[in-house]
Amino acid sequence: MSSVMSSAPAATPSVTVIGLGPMGRAMVGAFLDAGHRVTVWNRTAAKADDLVARGAERAATVEEALAANELVVLSLTDYDALYAILGPATAALPGRVLVNLSSDTPARAREAAEWAARHGAVHLTGGVQVPPSGIGNPESSTFYSGPEDVFEAHRPTLEVLTGADYRGADPGLAALFYQLQMDIFWTTMTSFVHATAVARRNGISAEEFLPYASSTAASVPGFLAFYAPRLDARRYEGDVDNLAMGLASVEHILHTTEDAGVDTTLPATVRDFMRRAVERGRAGESFISLVEEFAPSAAAEGA
Repeated sequence: MSSVMSSAPAATPSVTVIGLGPMGRAMVGAFLDAGHRVTVWNRTAAKADDLVARGAERAATVEEALAANELVVLSLTDYDALYAILGPATAALPGRVLVNLSSDTPARAREAAEWAARHGAVHLTGGVQVPPSGIGNPESSTFYSGPEDVFEAHRPTLEVLTGADYRGADPGLAALFYQLQMDIFWTTMTSFVHATAVARRNGISAEEFLPYASSTAASVPGFLAFYAPRLDARRYEGDVDNLAMGLASVEHILHTTEDAGVDTTLPATVRDFMRRAVERGRAGESFISLVEEFAPSAAAEGA
Protein backbone atom coordinates (compact mmCIF):
# COMPACT_ATOMS: atom_id res chain seq x y z
CA MET A 1 0.00 0.00 0.00
CA SER A 2 2.83 2.41 0.80
CA SER A 3 4.03 2.23 -2.82
CA VAL A 4 0.68 3.65 -3.93
CA MET A 5 1.13 6.58 -1.55
CA SER A 6 4.73 7.31 -2.46
CA SER A 7 4.05 9.41 -5.57
CA ALA A 8 5.32 12.98 -5.23
CA PRO A 9 2.68 15.36 -3.90
CA ALA A 10 1.67 18.54 -5.68
CA ALA A 11 3.46 21.79 -4.86
CA THR A 12 0.74 22.81 -2.42
CA PRO A 13 -1.26 19.66 -1.68
CA SER A 14 -4.33 19.77 0.49
CA VAL A 15 -4.26 18.49 4.06
CA THR A 16 -6.66 17.69 6.86
CA VAL A 17 -5.93 18.69 10.47
CA ILE A 18 -7.89 17.00 13.25
CA GLY A 19 -7.57 18.58 16.68
CA LEU A 20 -7.59 22.36 17.17
CA GLY A 21 -5.86 22.90 20.46
CA PRO A 22 -3.06 25.50 20.51
CA MET A 23 -0.72 23.22 18.55
CA GLY A 24 -3.30 22.18 15.97
CA ARG A 25 -4.38 25.77 15.44
CA ALA A 26 -0.77 26.84 14.89
CA MET A 27 -0.35 24.06 12.33
CA VAL A 28 -3.47 25.06 10.42
CA GLY A 29 -2.22 28.64 10.37
CA ALA A 30 1.16 27.58 8.98
CA PHE A 31 -0.46 25.50 6.24
CA LEU A 32 -2.80 28.33 5.27
CA ASP A 33 0.08 30.82 5.18
CA ALA A 34 1.94 28.46 2.84
CA GLY A 35 -1.00 28.30 0.45
CA HIS A 36 -2.34 24.85 1.30
CA ARG A 37 -6.01 24.02 1.23
CA VAL A 38 -6.81 22.85 4.75
CA THR A 39 -9.82 20.89 6.02
CA VAL A 40 -10.28 21.01 9.78
CA TRP A 41 -12.30 19.15 12.36
CA ASN A 42 -12.56 19.55 16.11
CA ARG A 43 -14.99 18.18 18.69
CA THR A 44 -15.87 21.74 19.63
CA ALA A 45 -16.68 23.07 16.17
CA ALA A 46 -16.57 26.72 17.22
CA LYS A 47 -12.80 26.48 17.71
CA ALA A 48 -12.52 26.46 13.92
CA ASP A 49 -14.43 29.71 13.39
CA ASP A 50 -11.46 32.05 13.01
CA LEU A 51 -9.55 29.47 10.95
CA VAL A 52 -12.50 29.13 8.59
CA ALA A 53 -12.52 32.92 8.31
CA ARG A 54 -8.88 32.68 7.19
CA GLY A 55 -9.74 30.12 4.51
CA ALA A 56 -9.85 26.70 6.17
CA GLU A 57 -12.70 24.35 5.28
CA ARG A 58 -14.70 23.00 8.21
CA ALA A 59 -15.70 19.32 8.02
CA ALA A 60 -19.04 18.51 9.61
CA THR A 61 -17.92 15.03 10.65
CA VAL A 62 -14.72 13.07 11.19
CA GLU A 63 -15.62 10.92 8.18
CA GLU A 64 -15.87 14.04 6.03
CA ALA A 65 -12.51 15.30 7.33
CA LEU A 66 -10.84 11.98 6.51
CA ALA A 67 -12.44 11.77 3.07
CA ALA A 68 -11.25 15.25 2.12
CA ASN A 69 -7.52 14.46 1.88
CA GLU A 70 -4.97 11.67 1.79
CA LEU A 71 -2.74 13.47 4.30
CA VAL A 72 -4.33 13.76 7.74
CA VAL A 73 -2.44 15.48 10.56
CA LEU A 74 -3.57 14.55 14.06
CA SER A 75 -2.89 16.99 16.89
CA LEU A 76 -4.53 15.34 19.89
CA THR A 77 -3.86 15.02 23.60
CA ASP A 78 -2.75 11.40 23.39
CA TYR A 79 -3.44 8.15 21.56
CA ASP A 80 -6.60 7.49 23.57
CA ALA A 81 -8.06 10.51 21.81
CA LEU A 82 -7.00 9.03 18.46
CA TYR A 83 -9.03 5.87 19.07
CA ALA A 84 -11.97 7.80 20.51
CA ILE A 85 -12.17 10.06 17.46
CA LEU A 86 -11.14 7.77 14.61
CA GLY A 87 -12.48 4.50 16.03
CA PRO A 88 -16.08 5.17 14.96
CA ALA A 89 -14.87 6.34 11.51
CA THR A 90 -12.67 3.43 10.44
CA ALA A 91 -14.61 2.99 7.20
CA ALA A 92 -13.08 6.29 6.04
CA LEU A 93 -9.48 5.31 6.85
CA PRO A 94 -8.40 3.27 3.80
CA GLY A 95 -5.84 5.19 1.75
CA ARG A 96 -5.19 7.81 4.42
CA VAL A 97 -1.75 8.79 5.73
CA LEU A 98 -2.17 9.56 9.43
CA VAL A 99 0.59 11.85 10.65
CA ASN A 100 0.11 11.47 14.37
CA LEU A 101 1.71 14.40 16.17
CA SER A 102 0.04 13.52 19.47
CA SER A 103 2.30 12.68 22.40
CA ASP A 104 2.43 9.18 23.82
CA THR A 105 4.82 6.27 24.35
CA PRO A 106 6.85 4.32 21.76
CA ALA A 107 4.85 1.16 22.52
CA ARG A 108 1.56 2.94 21.92
CA ALA A 109 2.89 4.40 18.67
CA ARG A 110 3.67 0.89 17.43
CA GLU A 111 0.21 -0.28 18.45
CA ALA A 112 -1.37 2.66 16.62
CA ALA A 113 0.60 1.87 13.48
CA GLU A 114 -0.67 -1.71 13.54
CA TRP A 115 -4.22 -0.48 14.19
CA ALA A 116 -4.04 1.93 11.26
CA ALA A 117 -2.68 -0.76 8.95
CA ARG A 118 -5.55 -3.08 9.87
CA HIS A 119 -7.91 -0.36 8.68
CA GLY A 120 -6.05 0.35 5.44
CA ALA A 121 -4.17 3.47 6.54
CA VAL A 122 -0.49 4.30 7.04
CA HIS A 123 0.66 5.77 10.35
CA LEU A 124 3.58 8.19 10.61
CA THR A 125 4.58 8.94 14.18
CA GLY A 126 5.67 12.48 14.97
CA GLY A 127 7.25 14.15 17.97
CA VAL A 128 7.12 17.95 17.81
CA GLN A 129 10.06 19.48 19.66
CA VAL A 130 8.70 23.02 19.98
CA PRO A 131 5.67 24.77 21.50
CA PRO A 132 2.98 26.21 19.21
CA SER A 133 4.97 29.43 18.82
CA GLY A 134 7.68 27.45 17.03
CA ILE A 135 5.36 26.08 14.33
CA GLY A 136 6.15 27.52 10.91
CA ASN A 137 9.80 28.09 11.81
CA PRO A 138 12.16 25.97 9.66
CA GLU A 139 14.71 26.03 12.49
CA SER A 140 12.24 24.14 14.68
CA SER A 141 12.19 20.36 14.38
CA THR A 142 9.89 17.37 14.58
CA PHE A 143 10.91 13.72 14.86
CA TYR A 144 9.23 11.33 12.40
CA SER A 145 9.24 7.57 12.04
CA GLY A 146 7.36 5.04 9.95
CA PRO A 147 7.54 3.96 6.28
CA GLU A 148 10.31 6.02 4.69
CA ASP A 149 8.73 6.23 1.24
CA VAL A 150 5.52 7.65 2.69
CA PHE A 151 7.45 10.11 4.82
CA GLU A 152 9.55 11.30 1.88
CA ALA A 153 6.46 11.70 -0.30
CA HIS A 154 4.95 14.09 2.24
CA ARG A 155 8.13 15.67 3.60
CA PRO A 156 7.65 18.99 1.72
CA THR A 157 4.21 19.44 3.25
CA LEU A 158 5.35 18.45 6.74
CA GLU A 159 8.29 20.82 6.51
CA VAL A 160 5.81 23.69 6.31
CA LEU A 161 5.33 23.05 10.04
CA THR A 162 8.94 22.55 11.14
CA GLY A 163 12.15 20.97 10.00
CA ALA A 164 11.81 17.17 9.76
CA ASP A 165 14.13 14.71 11.49
CA TYR A 166 13.36 11.20 10.18
CA ARG A 167 14.49 8.57 12.70
CA GLY A 168 13.64 5.30 10.93
CA ALA A 169 10.98 2.82 9.93
CA ASP A 170 10.09 1.68 13.46
CA PRO A 171 6.93 3.65 14.34
CA GLY A 172 8.09 3.92 17.95
CA LEU A 173 11.33 5.78 17.24
CA ALA A 174 9.89 9.28 16.86
CA ALA A 175 7.99 8.88 20.13
CA LEU A 176 11.11 7.49 21.81
CA PHE A 177 13.36 10.36 20.72
CA TYR A 178 10.66 12.82 21.78
CA GLN A 179 10.32 11.27 25.24
CA LEU A 180 14.12 11.21 25.65
CA GLN A 181 14.13 14.94 24.98
CA MET A 182 11.29 15.44 27.45
CA ASP A 183 13.20 13.41 30.06
CA ILE A 184 16.03 15.94 29.86
CA PHE A 185 13.74 18.96 29.59
CA TRP A 186 11.47 18.28 32.56
CA THR A 187 14.20 17.13 34.93
CA THR A 188 16.34 20.13 33.97
CA MET A 189 13.53 22.64 34.34
CA THR A 190 12.43 21.05 37.62
CA SER A 191 15.96 21.39 38.98
CA PHE A 192 15.94 25.07 37.98
CA VAL A 193 12.63 25.64 39.77
CA HIS A 194 13.91 23.75 42.82
CA ALA A 195 17.12 25.78 42.96
CA THR A 196 15.05 28.95 42.58
CA ALA A 197 12.94 27.87 45.58
CA VAL A 198 16.12 27.55 47.65
CA ALA A 199 17.32 30.93 46.35
CA ARG A 200 13.97 32.55 47.20
CA ARG A 201 14.14 31.28 50.78
CA ASN A 202 17.53 32.98 51.00
CA GLY A 203 16.29 36.32 49.69
CA ILE A 204 17.54 35.88 46.11
CA SER A 205 15.09 36.57 43.30
CA ALA A 206 14.77 34.47 40.17
CA GLU A 207 16.02 37.43 38.12
CA GLU A 208 19.13 37.78 40.26
CA PHE A 209 19.77 34.04 40.06
CA LEU A 210 19.07 33.83 36.31
CA PRO A 211 22.52 34.68 34.90
CA TYR A 212 24.16 32.09 37.14
CA ALA A 213 21.60 29.44 36.22
CA SER A 214 22.09 30.30 32.55
CA SER A 215 25.86 30.04 32.88
CA THR A 216 25.54 26.56 34.36
CA ALA A 217 23.11 25.50 31.65
CA ALA A 218 25.47 26.85 28.96
CA SER A 219 28.25 24.61 30.27
CA VAL A 220 26.20 21.43 29.94
CA PRO A 221 26.77 20.73 26.20
CA GLY A 222 30.50 20.46 26.81
CA PHE A 223 29.94 17.88 29.52
CA LEU A 224 27.53 15.93 27.33
CA ALA A 225 30.03 15.82 24.48
CA PHE A 226 32.78 14.64 26.83
CA TYR A 227 30.79 11.90 28.53
CA ALA A 228 28.70 10.51 25.62
CA PRO A 229 31.60 8.49 24.06
CA ARG A 230 32.51 7.15 27.48
CA LEU A 231 28.93 6.05 28.09
CA ASP A 232 28.84 4.25 24.74
CA ALA A 233 32.15 2.55 25.54
CA ARG A 234 31.02 1.77 29.11
CA ARG A 235 34.13 3.54 30.36
CA TYR A 236 33.41 4.80 33.86
CA GLU A 237 36.92 5.58 35.09
CA GLY A 238 37.08 8.30 37.71
CA ASP A 239 39.90 10.28 36.16
CA VAL A 240 38.05 13.62 36.08
CA ASP A 241 35.32 12.99 38.66
CA ASN A 242 34.23 10.21 40.96
CA LEU A 243 31.07 9.18 42.75
CA ALA A 244 32.52 9.69 46.22
CA MET A 245 33.07 13.36 45.37
CA GLY A 246 29.68 13.59 43.70
CA LEU A 247 27.94 12.08 46.70
CA ALA A 248 29.60 14.58 49.05
CA SER A 249 28.51 17.44 46.77
CA VAL A 250 24.89 16.28 46.66
CA GLU A 251 24.88 15.85 50.44
CA HIS A 252 25.82 19.53 50.70
CA ILE A 253 22.98 20.44 48.31
CA LEU A 254 20.59 18.37 50.43
CA HIS A 255 21.66 20.07 53.65
CA THR A 256 21.40 23.52 52.06
CA THR A 257 17.89 22.63 50.92
CA GLU A 258 16.93 21.42 54.40
CA ASP A 259 18.31 24.58 55.99
CA ALA A 260 16.18 26.66 53.62
CA GLY A 261 13.04 24.73 54.56
CA VAL A 262 12.56 23.55 50.97
CA ASP A 263 11.35 20.08 49.97
CA THR A 264 14.33 17.73 49.70
CA THR A 265 12.78 15.00 47.53
CA LEU A 266 14.68 15.97 44.38
CA PRO A 267 18.24 16.12 45.77
CA ALA A 268 17.51 13.20 48.09
CA THR A 269 16.62 11.04 45.10
CA VAL A 270 19.91 11.91 43.39
CA ARG A 271 21.74 11.27 46.68
CA ASP A 272 20.11 7.87 47.05
CA PHE A 273 21.18 6.75 43.57
CA MET A 274 24.74 7.90 44.21
CA ARG A 275 24.86 6.29 47.65
CA ARG A 276 23.63 3.00 46.23
CA ALA A 277 26.35 3.04 43.58
CA VAL A 278 29.02 3.84 46.15
CA GLU A 279 27.82 0.98 48.34
CA ARG A 280 28.19 -1.32 45.34
CA GLY A 281 31.86 -0.43 45.02
CA ARG A 282 31.71 2.42 42.51
CA ALA A 283 33.08 5.18 44.77
CA GLY A 284 36.14 5.67 42.56
CA GLU A 285 34.21 5.58 39.29
CA SER A 286 32.73 8.52 37.41
CA PHE A 287 29.21 9.63 38.22
CA ILE A 288 28.17 8.45 34.75
CA SER A 289 28.40 4.90 36.11
CA LEU A 290 24.94 5.70 37.49
CA VAL A 291 23.72 4.47 34.09
CA GLU A 292 24.30 0.98 35.51
CA GLU A 293 21.99 1.81 38.40
CA PHE A 294 19.28 3.05 36.07
CA ALA A 295 19.67 0.23 33.52
CA PRO A 296 22.25 -2.45 34.40
CA SER A 297 24.16 -3.91 31.46
CA ALA A 298 24.00 -7.64 30.82
CA ALA A 299 27.47 -8.07 32.29
CA ALA A 300 26.49 -6.27 35.47
CA GLU A 301 23.28 -8.26 35.81
CA GLY A 302 25.21 -11.49 35.49
CA ALA A 303 27.88 -10.53 37.99
